[in-house]
Amino acid sequence: MTTSRRFADRKIERFERNISRRGSVPETTTKKGYDYPVGPILLGFFVFVIIGSSLFQIIRTATSGGMA
Repeated sequence: MTTSRRFADRKIERFERNISRRGSVPETTTKKGYDYPVGPILLGFFVFVIIGSSLFQIIRTATSGGMA
C-alpha cells in the first residue's frame, strides 16, 4: 500500500466518523455569560482618562472665560 493510499484511507475514515457523529453537537458552542474584550482595569483606566480629560477641558474653558 502506498503512502498516498494510506493517507487517503485515513482521510476517508475520519470523514466517515464525522458523518456518524453528525447532529450530536451541543446546541451552542459559545460560552454563556458576559465576556468583555478588555479587562475591567483597562476599562476603568479608559473611563478615568476620558472623564478626567473632559473635566480638565471644562475647568480650563471656565477659567479662561470661554474665549478659546
